[in-house]
Amino acid sequence: MTPVKLTKYSHGGGCGCKIAPSVLETILHSNQYYATNKRLLVGNSSKDDAAVYDLDNGMALISTTDFFMPIVDDPFWFGKIAGANAISDVYAMGGRPILAIAILGWPVNTLSPELAQQVLEGARQICAEAGIPLAGGHSIDTPEPIFGLAVNGLVPIDNLKQNNTAKEGDLLLLTKPLGVGILATAQKRDVLSEAHAELLLQQLGRLNIVGEALGKMEGVHAMTDVTGFGLLGHLIEMAEGSGLSATLNYGAIPILEPAREYLAQKTVPDATFRNWNSYSDKVVFAAGVNVMEAFNILPDPQTNGGLLIAVAPEDLDSVKSILSDYGLAGFTVPIGKMIAREEKTVTVTI
Repeated sequence: MTPVKLTKYSHGGGCGCKIAPSVLETILHSNQYYATNKRLLVGNSSKDDAAVYDLDNGMALISTTDFFMPIVDDPFWFGKIAGANAISDVYAMGGRPILAIAILGWPVNTLSPELAQQVLEGARQICAEAGIPLAGGHSIDTPEPIFGLAVNGLVPIDNLKQNNTAKEGDLLLLTKPLGVGILATAQKRDVLSEAHAELLLQQLGRLNIVGEALGKMEGVHAMTDVTGFGLLGHLIEMAEGSGLSATLNYGAIPILEPAREYLAQKTVPDATFRNWNSYSDKVVFAAGVNVMEAFNILPDPQTNGGLLIAVAPEDLDSVKSILSDYGLAGFTVPIGKMIAREEKTVTVTI
C-alpha cells in the first residue's frame, strides 16, 4: 500500500482540534433548568475529564469520550494514540477502564477502507494494553478522518479523583514532558526528523495507567490529564475549580528538548494562540522567566498528555515511590504549588 500522510487530510490534529476554552464556555452555557440527579457525582457542573455515576454499591461508573483528526501520518499509530487519549480520562479520575467502543469518521471516497482498518487495529492494540475489549462502535462518511473512543471505567467512590478538589499547599507533579503539539506541527510541515518522530510516537502512545494506583492514595487531592488546553489551561481549571491559585516553577517543568529546536524555526500550533487568548488575563510571569519560550510551551496543546497531580506535601514521598514503580522516576520533582486565591490564577516563576 502506498504510504499516505493522514495529517494532510485534516485541518487540525489531535487535541489541538479542541475548541478554545473561551469559545467552549459559550457553547456549553445554558439557561435551562435540569433536575438534579443525586447519583451523578461528576457532570456538567464541573470541567472534569469524565462523567461519574454512583452505582449505589460503593462503586462508580466513569464514562468519557474523546475523538480527533490525525495527529500523525501512520494510521495504526493514529488509532493507538486516539485510543490512549480517550482511555487516559478514566485513569485521570483514579479509575480502571473496562470497556471501549469506537467512533470513526472516514472520507471513504478519498482514503481507502484499508487505512481505516489499520486505525482500528491500533485502537485494538492500545485497548489490549489497557486490558479492555474494543467491543463495537459507530462509523460515518466524513470530509476529514476522525477517530476516537467512548470508554467506560469503574472506581471505588473513595478513590475517585477530580480536578476541582485541590487544597492549599498541595504540590504539583506532571508525568509527561510538554511539547508534543510543537513536534506534531513540525511533522505536519514535513520538518520533523526521523528520531524526533519516533520520540513523538512513544510519548503519544503511552497510557497514563499510573492514575489507577494514584487514585488509591488519600494524599492525592486532585488529578487531571493535560490535553488540548495545554498545561496552563488545565491548571487554571484545577485552580479555579478548587477556589485557589497556583504557582508554576518554569525551570522544573519537563519539556521535550527537541521542542525548543522547532520553536527556533517558529513551528507553533495554531491552537497555542487560541489557548493563550482564552486565558492570558489569568496568568502573570515573574521577572526572569523566559516569557517568549514559556508563551509557546505552557499553552502548547498536548494529546494524551501527562497527569497533573495535586498532592499533600506529607504524601509526596509515597507518590514518588508509586511513580518510580511505574517507570516515571524522572517526573517526581514538583513543578508548582497550590496557593490561596490571588488576583491572578497562575503565577509563573523561575
